[in-house]
Amino acid sequence: MDNLDYYQDKKWCPACEDYVNYLMSIEHSFCVCCGGEVRLFSKEDWETFQEGLKARRPKGGRPRKKATGDSKRESA
Repeated sequence: MDNLDYYQDKKWCPACEDYVNYLMSIEHSFCVCCGGEVRLFSKEDWETFQEGLKARRPKGGRPRKKATGDSKRESA
């Protein structure tokens, strides 16, 4: 896998509707073309990313107890 450096990295610019180079400040990143604030993903790519994460998550909840434990309750 190739390591990308900062100069090759791109983020989504909603104003340009494209992945663009950006300038980074402490709290935000800005498009080098229009100066607008950029995001990591486009809306469609973010939804696809979230769906992939949901598919990898284990199902929640506690496992069911086996039915053999009821005999102790009846004898007490």
